[in-house]
Amino acid sequence: MSIRLCSCALVVLVALATSCSREAQPTSPSLGSSAETTDASASGGSAAVAAIVGGVERAVMLFDACDPETFNAALGSGTCVRNGGVRFENFLELLGLHHSVGAWHMTPPQAHMGVGDVLLAVNHGGETHTFTEVEEFGGGIVPMLNERMGLTTVAPECNQLSPAAFIPAGGASEGETEDEAGVEKYQCCIHPWMRAEVHIGH
Repeated sequence: MSIRLCSCALVVLVALATSCSREAQPTSPSLGSSAETTDASASGGSAAVAAIVGGVERAVMLFDACDPETFNAALGSGTCVRNGGVRFENFLELLGLHHSVGAWHMTPPQAHMGVGDVLLAVNHGGETHTFTEVEEFGGGIVPMLNERMGLTTVAPECNQLSPAAFIPAGGASEGETEDEAGVEKYQCCIHPWMRAEVHIGH
């Protein structure tokens, strides 16, 4: 069920970023995040989500608040395609202090769905993200971010990634039907503090 992506360095990742649709996002980080469960069919803002009909699809939303001027200057053109946001130097400072940056998050962080429901992730941010199922949460593919979080072990699934599931700004993952009850863990393999647990019940 995991989205598998090939291991790559930050410079390679930046080349994968695309200039998809821009959506206004928070201009400053919040250390909290919503716990509200979201139906993909009711989320709006993305053609990929708007096309879904019915009540069995569930979406986890991916958010960030990158500032295009400073992120693109530091990491390369096209890294951030939203308007305004947190400057790159402030992003690094916050990550070092808190081991996370609140505006970069998945919501809901605790999602609930039933067996037979379809799960997908929708990127409402300005950067590329992944939505990778992991056995245990761990570090990602960007050593500099792992170090600022104090993570010494990369989640093994993040070392087995394939390009297809890097989710660009405005994009969505391919929906997958949940066929077994239990709890699944997902993280972004670029920004590994972006995490969600999906509880699947009968």
